[in-house]
Amino acid sequence: MFAALKCIIVRDLTLAMRHRSDVLTTVFFFVIVVSLFPLGVGPETDLLRSMAAGVVWVSALLASMLSLSRLFADDYNDGTLEQLLLAPQPLALMVFGKVLAHWIISGLPLVLMAPLLGLQFGLGGDGLLMLVVTLLLGTPVLSLVGAIGAALTLGLRGGGVLVSLLVLPLYIPVLIFGAGGVEASVSGMGAEGHLSLLAAILILALLLAPLASAAALRISVE
Repeated sequence: MFAALKCIIVRDLTLAMRHRSDVLTTVFFFVIVVSLFPLGVGPETDLLRSMAAGVVWVSALLASMLSLSRLFADDYNDGTLEQLLLAPQPLALMVFGKVLAHWIISGLPLVLMAPLLGLQFGLGGDGLLMLVVTLLLGTPVLSLVGAIGAALTLGLRGGGVLVSLLVLPLYIPVLIFGAGGVEASVSGMGAEGHLSLLAAILILALLLAPLASAAALRISVE
């Protein structure tokens, strides 16, 4: 099973590197959206610092959604998804491999870029560290939950819009606790509660999201 999981991850990463424009689109969108706010709001440091967490998190959420519609679409169109359904390995494990590859492509670059973008808002060392930690805990949840929506809308006309409508309400808790953790750290309050809740949501998503996505894929293919 681990060999099959490795093959899925390596395959998706290889395909992503052949279509680098899709990867760069997510990163550029994140960078541009975050960078526009300091230009539009002005140079007031206190105001920028107070809105930094919300701006970065909302931008990361929207950027991660850009590639959700393509998570299973290519495999569905070329018949690879049907082969995964017939494979002896659990489909949930294969889905987890695809979600992990999706996070490496679309989520991890956002985490790495966040400290540089946070400097535009005047965040200090503690705030930047908390921003990275919350994104590390939260962005995998975005990919896991987004996979459920992508599987449910697979093959439907206008699937990209439907994915947004399905997953955006489910993203709200992650957005609240992720941005709240950074704001608590910047204001000098403890952010342990926010991190604990983010970690709990991540564990729950790791346990349930692959199973739900696998069931949704079987329904969509049938």
